[in-house]
Amino acid sequence: MNGSRRVYLINGPNLSRLGKREPKVYGSTSLREIEESFSRLASSLGYEAVCIQSDSESEIIKTIHAAIDESAGIVINPGALTHYSYAIADALAQAPGRVVEVHITNPYSREAWRQKSVVSAYVTGTISGFGMTSYLLALRALAAIDGAENPGADSSEHSDRSSRPSNKQAERQMEQDSGGGPA
Repeated sequence: MNGSRRVYLINGPNLSRLGKREPKVYGSTSLREIEESFSRLASSLGYEAVCIQSDSESEIIKTIHAAIDESAGIVINPGALTHYSYAIADALAQAPGRVVEVHITNPYSREAWRQKSVVSAYVTGTISGFGMTSYLLALRALAAIDGAENPGADSSEHSDRSSRPSNKQAERQMEQDSGGGPA
């Protein structure tokens, strides 16, 4: 697949402030540190990572379009745009099913307005509440979809939103990632 070995990490508004913004809520890890960890893991999984952060909805949409045009995977934390950006939802609706939505905190343990995502209906899955590790879990989920962690796997079976890995496949992958023990 052309471009299928590239993954875009897209971060929305205010996420450039990670490490400084409400450390009791979001931790002390900077976005740069997240991008470095994400890129290292991506490389070890055979991906080229493209990391962007923008406070501009239009820039995020342009980046989503570029990823789609390249047949690249997408890991996205839309930030506050999660809750009201129908434009981002429309852009993600064009993606062929290799999109993972990420949130550092668990939106369902926070204010009611944070509990609604208008983009979730257009992603393959959502990972939230695991702090900065959420980004790495999202990348591993994308790799599982692509069969990247099982080079002999046929990735064509996961080419659209309707064919996701089974729970058993996901459980096996999580066991493998954690060295076989409980995560």
